[in-house]
Amino acid sequence: MLWRTTRYDIDCSIPRVMGIVNCTPDSFADPSRGADEAIALCARLVSEGADLLDIGGESTRPRAEPVTPEAELRRILPVIDAALRLGVPISVDTRHVETMRAVLDRGVDVINDVQALQAPGALELVASHGRCGVCLMHMRGEPATMTAHAQYDDVVQEVGAYLRQRLAVLAEHGIDGERVVLDPGVGFAKTAEHNLELLARQTDLLELGRPLLVGWSRKSTLGRLAGGKAPAERVAASVAAAVIAVERGARIVRVHDVAATVDALAVWKAARPRRG
Repeated sequence: MLWRTTRYDIDCSIPRVMGIVNCTPDSFADPSRGADEAIALCARLVSEGADLLDIGGESTRPRAEPVTPEAELRRILPVIDAALRLGVPISVDTRHVETMRAVLDRGVDVINDVQALQAPGALELVASHGRCGVCLMHMRGEPATMTAHAQYDDVVQEVGAYLRQRLAVLAEHGIDGERVVLDPGVGFAKTAEHNLELLARQTDLLELGRPLLVGWSRKSTLGRLAGGKAPAERVAASVAAAVIAVERGARIVRVHDVAATVDALAVWKAARPRRG
């Protein structure tokens, strides 16, 4: 299965590792990082085996304060310009149409939107860029308020229905399904129990027919399972969750710890039963 993006057609028949590059002062998982540090991190993650990079300039952790597009662009544009020369697809994690427009004009490959292109003008903008890839994520409310919306009768069914509806809306706007991957939004308007239910029944979401991108890296649910460990101490739990997600059909895992995840997936690949 292919994921078509601005410069690359990504073969999703094998799992891909997306390295996270936060250019924010308030990330839940990383220290404050300026442009020079973020550029160095991009190069390091690619050297460690990242198949693509996801660059963001606004924290979307619970209760995060919103950032203006102008501030977001000041943080990320120097990093994007450097990352575009690294020979891998570049994704930008943003929900702001102004930011989407600026980075698409710069040549980025993917828009990764936690609000699934619901902002006014987002669908039309992406439709006008006939090749860029899209990641549609499930979330309710805003980052600052999403914890109040973590109420479901069946979280897997409701997340699947939302993503199916967004896929249909994109199709109505002429955005081909091959440009789209889907993210169930672990930790976004979900309790720990909801997150674990999504992982336990993740194969149900494969019925949507597009590759799944899953981000468990350093999430609070893992800290709770690991005895209350801080984000930087959740590497082992994050790698375990990434491998389980891949085993259950995820095609892209979004991670902070690229080298450890790449090594773990190499073992997973080697241990798979041989067909035929």
